[in-house]
Amino acid sequence: MKAMDHNKTPLFSALRRHAEQDPVQFHIPGHKKGLGSDSEFREFIGDNALSIDLINIAPLDDLHQPIGVIEEAQKLAADAFGADYTYFSVQGTSGAIMTMILTVCAPGDKIIVPRNVHKSIMSAIIFAGARPVFISPARDKNLGIDHGITTRSVRKALERHPDAKAVLVINPTYFGICANLKEIVDLVHSYDIPVLVDEAHGVLTHFHEKLPMSAMQAGADMAATSVHKLGGSMTQSSVLNVRKGRVNPHRIQTVISMLTTTSTSYILLASLDTSRRNLALNGHALAEQAIELGQYARQQINEIPGLYCFGEDILGDEATYDYDPTKVSIHVRHLGITGYETENWLRDNYNVEIEMSDMYNILCLVTPGDTYDSVTKLLIALRGLSDRFHEGAEARELVVKIPDIPQLSLTPRDAFYGQTEVLPFKESAGRIIAEFIYVYPPGIPILLPGEVITQKNIDYIVDHVEVGLPVKGPEDRSIEFVKVIVEETAIS
Repeated sequence: MKAMDHNKTPLFSALRRHAEQDPVQFHIPGHKKGLGSDSEFREFIGDNALSIDLINIAPLDDLHQPIGVIEEAQKLAADAFGADYTYFSVQGTSGAIMTMILTVCAPGDKIIVPRNVHKSIMSAIIFAGARPVFISPARDKNLGIDHGITTRSVRKALERHPDAKAVLVINPTYFGICANLKEIVDLVHSYDIPVLVDEAHGVLTHFHEKLPMSAMQAGADMAATSVHKLGGSMTQSSVLNVRKGRVNPHRIQTVISMLTTTSTSYILLASLDTSRRNLALNGHALAEQAIELGQYARQQINEIPGLYCFGEDILGDEATYDYDPTKVSIHVRHLGITGYETENWLRDNYNVEIEMSDMYNILCLVTPGDTYDSVTKLLIALRGLSDRFHEGAEARELVVKIPDIPQLSLTPRDAFYGQTEVLPFKESAGRIIAEFIYVYPPGIPILLPGEVITQKNIDYIVDHVEVGLPVKGPEDRSIEFVKVIVEETAIS
């Protein structure tokens, strides 16, 4: 088979040629190469970008039914990612995740998923009318974070639910931790069930042997992969990688088209095309640089009083089979402050922005866009943080009191569309919730539509709200009130 030429950028090159021809445009977008844009915005963005903000006219192909330069670009991406098919997503990885689930699940179907899933997974389950079978992720009692699901827990779920239509795995987790994905894939495939992977934080795993195994290498059937998060493309651009056999590529195209705007952004598509080129040609070197910077940061952070950044020392458990060193997770509990307070302090005092914070940790992503200089600025800020808080600090008690997974009394779809009423949240124990409550980032649900609210759920959420962590989801943004399913009272 002839090797593909990854120097090519079929879509981006077509866009450039089209812009150079300077055609007279009587189609959307209405800014017409920027001439109709706000002048300040046009000057800031630049005419080059505005000249390729185009639509699906014939020379530029159509993402909804690609037969030209987009098809060629997607085939190059499939080759780069080791997939049989790759689909571009301008709806982010959320759109790719929804596509995976809606491709394999019909109303009433079971899907096995970790509890610490992104909210897009639960949104897709609602749209599909599917019934989630939850697996509890392994909890790290030293750090207060969730890892992935284990082979043992997947085996138990399959034994109880061999009729499940799919198993979804997060690889790697937000914090960069991986279970043994190959082992899980082989187990699930022994039941002839497809494996779907949320690979939002794993694009570089395809390009370096020092990183965890990618979903395609492990033999997964579909993987939603964020190129924009770590691979250099623009925000909201991702790919869906697919292995043929257990899933229907024609149905995937139909579903992703249903979920995708007909006004697809060619700037986003071009950034996927060019990022694929960069990763295919230079991905190993780019990943190597990020790994080296991440390990340098880790070593330096562990010398700062009151801070701890896990590395290889975390490995050895079934849930911690491997890790991504470019995810720099910093435990701040021994400074006597929360991760959320740390995030604000770094912003206010050093103009440093991090990826996320929780009660005890902050997460910093080291990517191919980082340099020794940017990492040095982070280290200076963290040393300043330690100088400010370490002396005399009393470590916050690490309380891992995640409530048990609530009882699912209705399917999420039935609850979401059911007849509801509004109650004070603190008085809602025992009722069935009809909306989401989650902490974002990373977007992991605490309560899902259809689950029975417990007092432990209420206490846990109130604690997060009171320390200022970003609890979101309900229509009432203050979390004082919540929508629940109306209970029929007995007629006397």
